[in-house]
Amino acid sequence: MKPLIRPALLAAAALAAPALLAPAPAVAQAARARDAGAEAFVQNGAVKVLGVLNNKGLSKAAKAAAFRPLINDLIDVPRVTRFVLGKYARSATPDQYARFAAAFRTYAEGVYMKRIDDYHGEKVTVSGSQLVRPGDALVTTMMAGPRTQPTPILWRVQNTGQGWKVIDVQVKGVWLAITQQQDFVSTIDNAGGKVDVLTQQLQRDTGGEILHKK
Repeated sequence: MKPLIRPALLAAAALAAPALLAPAPAVAQAARARDAGAEAFVQNGAVKVLGVLNNKGLSKAAKAAAFRPLINDLIDVPRVTRFVLGKYARSATPDQYARFAAAFRTYAEGVYMKRIDDYHGEKVTVSGSQLVRPGDALVTTMMAGPRTQPTPILWRVQNTGQGWKVIDVQVKGVWLAITQQQDFVSTIDNAGGKVDVLTQQLQRDTGGEILHKK
């Protein structure tokens, strides 16, 4: 069975909110102005993340430990978790949801850690932003490094009054959280609506990632 989290997803592990995330064309059409605060948030967050990944003085374990707290700083993890579960976030019992949330977080971190060595001096530069509505913006960046072609990345960020958070990332025209939700919901649908089947698959895949890293 194919891995449930696609590699690009954890380029920021960055993700979306159910009712607040419009399809990309609608979002682009609604955009009106730039937001300096959103741009600064994305730029500073990217510098922190890549600073950890590009630090040759840190072991893989140290990089992983340094990255974990950045996830909570940069990403709206509870919102992301509910979104990727799709319609099943409403029907799951509290226990089912708690198990899924823990499995999803652990698996997502594992996939990201496995790919730490893929980063070799990349830098992210903010080139602009589009304000969808107050507290909701799209920030355009370019990732480039000495060994890679420049890659445009679009970040959806929202500010609910407690600071900006990433809720989704578009890479090569694909909104990653939306794609992830489609994969997860399809897996649960094929299992007759059993959320625990997805949770167990995430747990199995996490074990495979850990064994692969050793």
